[in-house]
Amino acid sequence: MKILQTSIILIFTLIVVPIFTFLFGIPLGPEEWEALVTLMKLCGVAIAYCFIVGELTQNNSQVDKYWSILPIIYCWVMAYYGDFSPRMILMASLVSAWGIRLTYNFARKGAYRLKFWEGEEDYRWEILRKKPEFQPRWKWTLFNLFFISAYQNILILLFTLPMLVAFQFDGVPLGWQDLVVSCVLLGFLLLETIADEQHWNYQSNKWKLIREGKLLHGDFAKGFLDKGLWAISRHPNYLGEQGIWLSFYFFSVIASGQLLNWSIVGALLLLILFQGSSNFSEEISASKYPGYSDYQNRVPRFIPRPKGTTSPENETQPI
Repeated sequence: MKILQTSIILIFTLIVVPIFTFLFGIPLGPEEWEALVTLMKLCGVAIAYCFIVGELTQNNSQVDKYWSILPIIYCWVMAYYGDFSPRMILMASLVSAWGIRLTYNFARKGAYRLKFWEGEEDYRWEILRKKPEFQPRWKWTLFNLFFISAYQNILILLFTLPMLVAFQFDGVPLGWQDLVVSCVLLGFLLLETIADEQHWNYQSNKWKLIREGKLLHGDFAKGFLDKGLWAISRHPNYLGEQGIWLSFYFFSVIASGQLLNWSIVGALLLLILFQGSSNFSEEISASKYPGYSDYQNRVPRFIPRPKGTTSPENETQPI
């Protein structure tokens, strides 16, 4: 039921927030609308592909595989419409760096195959499919259509759209503020990279011991990583991902001179999505590993806190 409630909140927000935030800012001009229509067509193709292939193959990680690829395409399409101006090239290049790294991270987990419709499926989808809320099968089909395929693909498009606002104000030259935002974004990218590497090394070594039939010892006996960045944040990779796209939004703030504009919707929805995603991941981890509840009490979900303080979240929110 919690998953369905989260999904309803996300879809409701997807409808309400754009209408509200569209009141802030200057309406799109003909060139920006032309670019947006092109992007919407590409997004529509992606939705149809992910839904149809997901249904035919029972592999619902189709959106996951293209999560890191589609933003690169969308941003360079906008750069094209913006005549490859300096800010457009900068923004598209930063997204490309993010996407290349994340695609590599997906690829080494077995997400991509020569038979492109195959590949490793996120283990959480299988667990979710078996929940009573999605029985009989037609309920899962609707969930696949409206949330997995449609909602997530629309979200991918939305969190790249600060670049469309930057296109609106293309005459504003690059300044020191753009450099600051670029450095902050790259800092979050570095954080996400280090977190993913630490997690990959831990899981690779743990599963190597399991495959060899050896007894898990030390940190591996716990079953989950709580060292390095994971000792100060339970999801440092998620923290990095959210920080990247919040930073990306601020390019539109610099270009438009408006602290609040309609393109913030993508970043806001991404924050909500990661809250729900981390809830579900931690529900699974807590059921598998006896020490995970203590880890939740010791370490904050996303943002590290000063030593000696207690997180209100961990005291009051059951996972």
